[in-house]
Parts: sequence; C-alpha cells; structure tokens
Amino acid sequence: MRWSLSFVFVLVLVVLHLDGLAKSGALATPKTASPKVSSPQDLLSFTHYLNTCPDVEGIIQNKVRAWVKKDYTLAASIIRLHFHDCAVRGCDASILLNHAGSERRAEASKTLRGFQVIEEIKAEVEKRCPGRVSCADILTAAARDATVLIGGPFWEVPFGRKDGKVSIAREANRVPQGHENVTDLIQFFQARGLNILDLVILSGSHTIGRSTCHSIQHRLSNFNGTYKPDPSLNATYLRVLKGKCGRRYNYVDLDGTTPRKFDTEYYKNLGKKMGLLSTDQGLYRDSRTSPIVEALATQPELFTNQFAVSMVKLGNVQVLTGEKDGEIRGNCNFVNPY
Repeated sequence: MRWSLSFVFVLVLVVLHLDGLAKSGALATPKTASPKVSSPQDLLSFTHYLNTCPDVEGIIQNKVRAWVKKDYTLAASIIRLHFHDCAVRGCDASILLNHAGSERRAEASKTLRGFQVIEEIKAEVEKRCPGRVSCADILTAAARDATVLIGGPFWEVPFGRKDGKVSIAREANRVPQGHENVTDLIQFFQARGLNILDLVILSGSHTIGRSTCHSIQHRLSNFNGTYKPDPSLNATYLRVLKGKCGRRYNYVDLDGTTPRKFDTEYYKNLGKKMGLLSTDQGLYRDSRTSPIVEALATQPELFTNQFAVSMVKLGNVQVLTGEKDGEIRGNCNFVNPY
C-alpha cells in the first residue's frame, strides 16, 4: 500500500509530537503536581517594547528593506547570522561581539555577513530609545524581516532578550559547516531544543543564499580520499559546479534552480541529487529525514507555515531574560564598559 506524502508528513508530525510528550513526561503515569517553573523564553513578550520603544519594529523593517534593496544576497546572510548566533550560547547576540578570540573572529565565521546592517539599525534605535532595545532582539527581528522580503512567511517575534557578555571563537567552530552526517546534525539541534522537523525545515532556508566553493571542494574531486567526485552528486550539476569553482572562495548558489526565490525547489533538488552541501543531500538519503523532505517538496504551504514555527523556536533558544542575565548593549560590537 502506498501512502501519500501528505499522510507521511502528518505521520511524522504526530510521531515527533508524541516523542516530545514522552520526553516531557506528559505520557508518564501522573505524579503529584509540582509548582510550574517558568523558562527564560516564557518571559519574552510581543508587547515588551510597547511603552519603551513602540517604533522599534518599523525601524528594523525599514533598515533591512533598504539594505536588501541594495544587495539582495544580504537577506540570506542576515538569516544565517541569526542562526549562527542562536547556535552558540543561544540567541544572545554573542556573534556580534568583535574582539580577539570572539565568535565573530572564528574560522567558521569568516564568511558571515550582515554585521553592518545590525550596527546601523542599533545606532538608529539608540537615537530613538537609548538603552532599551537589545542587539539580540534586533537580530532576531531582522531575520524575520529578511525572510519576508525574499518571499518567505511573516511571524510575530516576541521580545525581551538580553545581550550576552561572553563570546568564544572555539565554540563558534562547532556550528555545522556543511560536511557533518545527519546524526551529528540531529544531535546538534536536539541539544538546543530543536527536533528533526526543525532541522529539515530550517535547512530549507538554503532555498536562497550562497556558499563558498571551499565548503564543497571535497565533493568535487577527492570525496573521502577516493580521488573521485561524490557519487551522490548529479553528473550535470557536478560539471556546473566545477565550472564555477575555479577558486575556493568563489560563491555558488545553494539552490541551483531558483536561487532568488523562497520556494520548495531546494527539496526537489535533493531528489535530483542536486544538494550543494553534503548536509543537504544527506537529508534526502537518511531514513529519519527523507520522508519530511519528500513531503515538503510537493507541499509549499506546509513548508512556509512550518518555517515560521521553526524560526520562532530558533529565536527562543537559550535566551537570556532574567534580571541578572546579560545586558542591553549600547554598541552591538562591545560589552558595556560599566
């Protein structure tokens, strides 16, 4: 009996939901109720700046729009910058700190862009609402606005994040770089409160954006020491990539079909062996993720709706919201001197 992709996708959602309930203890034998302890993300609020900086979202939106109008590729860069921030120490703007030994100076961060966009937004916000709005909140909202500008979904961003004071380069180097296996990716996401569905959905941000040829060089000519290309690469696509990657730091589109459009071609490309990064193609080959990939390839609304949900979850990872947690930086590049 053949199941429809819609049914498979719903089944995956149910399994993931039940798995979450099991891990949370919701399916266990009832025990004596204990007082509920609020998590840091529970302190985030959609009205956090209602009285202290009511125009902050408009300021962020206008600045992001102006930058993306000048350079369309910055939309993907801002989304990626947000992911790299949340992936290390949570969404605390630690990726923005610019000092020796910081995440920003790490080898893994060399190709990150969008810092100037956030700096310009922060400067304008400080003029209007000095000392009120965190860099972490600005980056989170900017990622949402960048998504909308390239045709992706809108979602409400809850605010109230504080900025972290610690940023360590070696921690940034643990962020996935495009050559990890699916098990490593799943474990990385689960350690941050994200599940397999979030992994596949957020990987779909590769429907836009670019990567350096350096990240795929191992797939083009000497895969796993074989002196041959990665056999999982489409032969025609391989020739295209070799033509574009004469230099290791040339750029190549993550979506080889519709690189300027937020759509589900990324998932369709995986079925054609046209995933640019090893981590992309691995999602199609692995039995834990392939049913989700196949479902999303044919159901754009599922992708856009769930992308918004997963981005909200990403933006809530290990946030700092307590009175004694973090600070509101005056300049996103540096911790406050006091």
